[in-house]
Amino acid sequence: MKSYDVKTDYKVKRKQKRLKNELSKETKLTIIRLLVSFILLLIGSSSLLPEPVNVGFFVVAYLVIGARIVYTAVKNIFHGEIFDENFLMSIATIGAIILGEYPEAIAVMLFYELGNVFEDVAVNRSKKSISALLEVKPAFATLKLDGKTKTVDPSEVKIGQIILVKPGEKIPLDGTVVLGQSSVDTSALTGESMPQNIKVGDQALSGSINQNGTLQIKVSKAYSDSTVAKILDLVQNASSKKADTEKFITKFAKIYTPIVVGLAAALAIVPPLVANGAWDVWIYRALIFLVISCPCALVISVPLSFFGGIGAASKQGILVKGSNYLEALNNVDTVAFDKTGTLTKGQFSVIQVTPANGVTKDELLQMAASVEKNSTHPIAVSILDAYTGKILPVENATEQAGHGLSAEVDGQEVIVGNAKAMTRAGVEFTEANAVGTIVYIAVAGKFWGDLVIADEPKKDAQEAIRLLNNRGIHKTVMLTGDNEKVGSAIADKLKMSAVYTNLLPENKVEIVDDLLHDSHSVNKKVAFVGDGINDTPVLATADIGFAMGGLGSDAAVEAADIVIMGDEPSKVARAMKIAKRTRQIVIQNISFALIIKILFLSLGALGMVNMWQAVFADVGVTIIAVLNAIRLQFINFDN
Repeated sequence: MKSYDVKTDYKVKRKQKRLKNELSKETKLTIIRLLVSFILLLIGSSSLLPEPVNVGFFVVAYLVIGARIVYTAVKNIFHGEIFDENFLMSIATIGAIILGEYPEAIAVMLFYELGNVFEDVAVNRSKKSISALLEVKPAFATLKLDGKTKTVDPSEVKIGQIILVKPGEKIPLDGTVVLGQSSVDTSALTGESMPQNIKVGDQALSGSINQNGTLQIKVSKAYSDSTVAKILDLVQNASSKKADTEKFITKFAKIYTPIVVGLAAALAIVPPLVANGAWDVWIYRALIFLVISCPCALVISVPLSFFGGIGAASKQGILVKGSNYLEALNNVDTVAFDKTGTLTKGQFSVIQVTPANGVTKDELLQMAASVEKNSTHPIAVSILDAYTGKILPVENATEQAGHGLSAEVDGQEVIVGNAKAMTRAGVEFTEANAVGTIVYIAVAGKFWGDLVIADEPKKDAQEAIRLLNNRGIHKTVMLTGDNEKVGSAIADKLKMSAVYTNLLPENKVEIVDDLLHDSHSVNKKVAFVGDGINDTPVLATADIGFAMGGLGSDAAVEAADIVIMGDEPSKVARAMKIAKRTRQIVIQNISFALIIKILFLSLGALGMVNMWQAVFADVGVTIIAVLNAIRLQFINFDN
């Protein structure tokens, strides 16, 4: 095992810090070039200097501010990228210089670079909320070996080993607390500002910050499978899946730019040849046309708007895997929920024990707890919590999805499950009439009795449904494997529009397929919200899948399109609110840019716009659109 090198980590951090400083230096250099060029422009415009000297100042001013853009345009041409904004700016300004319009040429470059500065500031602002998540990455782990501690890289720690986490340190790996208690800050993971108290037996999530107590944690996942690693992967890949609007704008720019270059060439050539117009007048108009036509506002502001939306969602503890999913949320008209652990707490408790004749309550609980010992299902946990006696050894334990568990105890087959499991095994049993989850127990083909287990809705479950209704989602559906009495009771309490009960995982997929058919017939989409491994097929089937309750189920997170880090179903409505506001800003930017472009292009062709006004039509519109896009970072999305 490699030991962790503190010096190496320090060098890495210095390198990262230096990279950040280099980026800021680049912006500072641009600002310096802007100031120098502007001063030279003012000197060159002075009437006190002779004309050759003025021209010299103008040329130097142009080179200071425009040389980088011209160089980039030439380089891009050799790479097959001809019709970009650098090419348009270079042709327009060089043409203006040839015509002797030095101040206009310099002004175009000045304002274009000023627009780039605004863009850099806006992008950095949008990235802050996402890069904050990247800071949850732990730098080291303190491993306990043979009574001693050793600082190692988190990737070197194996499952089952014990790590020590002191106050103020990040928890580097997922695991179970085996010694100590503390408050942990999970805000970077879940968006929840209140510290969470954890003690022996509780789960500790990597990326959380230990606040006030020393913890010893038994590692349950390798670093590559840990919560923090999955968050980093989700965040870093979020921008790779583009929304349809982004794809359209990219295609639009590739078609639009060559067309406007052709129109500009026609504007420069056709009038002088056909109508004997003055060449310098029409070439000047063509150059103005080129400046105005640059599609910067669209190409920059639309992706930036979606990036801002994803960043705003991440600040709320909602990780969106791509802007395509953020855009798709605007078309959802049906939201289906899993019940246990999603709408309900998933913290079951045994509220009734009913043994059959000849069986005691203690014997019934002992048999159920023994079979359920190795299960992590909330029902199994509640049974184990209810029984504190001796656990019997079991063999050949198997689980049948949607039915229950079976195992051998002292050579006898024991079945612990629902009514379907009893019927399937041919066991004669008395069906319980109670509101709750009924667990039946059969031993050697004989009915031993039943347990009634109850679960309660989460604090904000009812609020989540209300908020969805307010957003126009009037079809809220609950899917559950529980019986009709339990499912209907929860659905009625939450005021949901429909509930389907007694479902196996494949039944949930069938129902979501039906919902998809109904929604797709009116060009709408279906979202599904679930939290367990059994929800994976449904998450993959729905148009948009929400993995609920953090990163508890790896399979659910893998299949989901959006991950809610906290335990609040109301964040589904919040994600939709962010998606709606993001779309509004995208539409505003596209509409504003196109209207101004078309207006100024028409005026430019008619000679009613000069180069200075053309600069506003390009750079001014871009700056306004960018500033509009970063508004997402300042909007309060609390419900």
